This record gives sequence, C-alpha cells and structure tokens, in this order.
Amino acid sequence: MISRRYLRIKVMQALYAKQANPEEDMLLGEKNLDKSIMQCQTLSYYFYSILPEIKRYLEAKFEDRKNKNFPTLEDLNPNTRFIDNKVILQMEESAELNRNWRRLGVDWTQHKELLVSLLGQIEELPEYRSYMASSIDSYKTDKELVLTIIEKVFATSELLHWFFEEKFAHWFDDYNDALLQVYQGVTFWKAASEQVKASPLFKDEAEDTVFYKNLYRKTINNDREYQAMIEEKLRNWESDRIIATDMLLMKMAICELMEFPSIPTKVTINEYIEIAKVYGSEKSGLFINGLVDRIAQELKESGRLNKQGRGLLDKSLNC
Repeated sequence: MISRRYLRIKVMQALYAKQANPEEDMLLGEKNLDKSIMQCQTLSYYFYSILPEIKRYLEAKFEDRKNKNFPTLEDLNPNTRFIDNKVILQMEESAELNRNWRRLGVDWTQHKELLVSLLGQIEELPEYRSYMASSIDSYKTDKELVLTIIEKVFATSELLHWFFEEKFAHWFDDYNDALLQVYQGVTFWKAASEQVKASPLFKDEAEDTVFYKNLYRKTINNDREYQAMIEEKLRNWESDRIIATDMLLMKMAICELMEFPSIPTKVTINEYIEIAKVYGSEKSGLFINGLVDRIAQELKESGRLNKQGRGLLDKSLNC
C-alpha cells in the first residue's frame, strides 16, 4: 500500500506541473494527478507478470530440447522446480491479475531478451541454486524464492530500470513503492488460496483520496496567502532565490497545518523535511524545518492551528 509520503510527492509534482502551465484547468490537473498515482498500481501489475512470463519461456525451452533429434537425458528430464513453483502458478492463474494484464495490454513479446537476462540474474542467486537442488517441496520454500527474487533481482535490476524508464514518466518515484506492493501482496498469500489478488493500492482509499485531492486543491486556492506567510518570515532573503520545490513543499506544509486538523504538526513538518532532502538542495531540509516551524508557532499562538483527534498527538512543535 502506498504511503502518505508518496501521495505528498505526487501532489508536489502535480503542483510543479501546474506552476509550469498556470493556464491549465485545475480539474484537468487533478485528473492527471489521479492517473499519476494509479501508475504505481500499473507498475505493480507489470512486476507480477514477469515471473509467469519467465515460467512460460522455460516451459517452451524445455519442450524444444525434448524434441531435438538427439536429446540428452537432461533434455528429457529437466529440473522443473522453478516452473512448478506454486506461488508463480498462483500469479499465472489469478483472475484479477489476468484481467488487469489484459486491460493494461501487458505484453512481453518484444522483450524476450530482457526476460532471458532476468532469468540469468535469478539463476546466479545462491538461494536459487539451493532451491533447485533441494528435495524439500513446500509452499513456504516456493514463496521464499519468489520474495528473494523480488528483493535481490527486481529491486536492483538496471534492465528493469531501463524498461520502465522508457515506458512510464516519473517511474523512479513509483518503482520501489510498486515493488513493495508486490512483495507485501505475495507475503500474505496462502497455499490454500485458489485465487490470489494484488495488494490494494490504498490503506483507506476514501480517506487517502480526500487527503491528496484536498491538499492539491487547497494549496492552489490559497497560494497567495501561503506565499505571503513565507515571505514574511524570510529575513534578508528574496523569495525568488528559493528553489521551486522548496517553495512548493513549504506551501503544502502550511496547507496541512491549517487545513488538515487530524494530522499532527510534527508529522507534517517531518514529512516535508524528508521529501525536501530528496527533491531539494543539500540545505533544503534544514531551511524548511526552520521556516515552517516558525510559521507553526505563530499559527498556534494566533489560534489558527486547530488540531483535533490524532492531530493533537504533538507534545511539542520542536522537531
């Protein structure tokens, strides 16, 4: 399931696009934001499809070897542990996964070399070699191998990075979240499950959707107010010298402080500090921490920091 941080990053990217094209209709921008977030789920379906595709490639390869003019004993009796893997079979037979593969047009026909290269990386894993040589045949060992492949091959594969970079915009932001979705989904599958399903995208779809849509809309609608609040706190520093992502993140943080009473102040500030470390400059995190903390203090003193429920968990505004 995707995190609130992921949603904040997606909103930041949508706001950046809106800033670059101020004439863009906000509703259109929101639709593009929806599509951007759903891309993580799309990416996860591609990940789910890889092992069944490799399985089918191996089945065809074994069949071709059996039909050679002079097949060896190994050709006639190949080690089929991998293609008999019960978890991969569950992926292959999942009605939900197949339905979404068809809907998205997932097709590896033109990328056989990529699948063969991935298979080569899998075969180099010590865990794979132990698995293929083992006499233990259990759902647990099958699942352990699949999770190892996700963690040690898919997560680090430059070939997959290249493939998704060509196919999806902002793939880098989605890659790890999508892969984590698959890992978590497989972790909870059971041997008795006839039909497995993908891990849901949202923890609470209704709540998370309201969160990111309101964050997007309210940051845009209150842009001038937030800009003025930031400029007021800039001492000997002109606002146009602040990098664009830092300014957007500070406006989003102020929006959360003022418009999202259930989110604790400390959570908001810490989240935007961490995002700034990745998308801003070397000093962005420290800069945002100091400025947003001062604004939070002022809002609290003026009674404009109205936190309720979970939002009251803060013991201090100091991070």
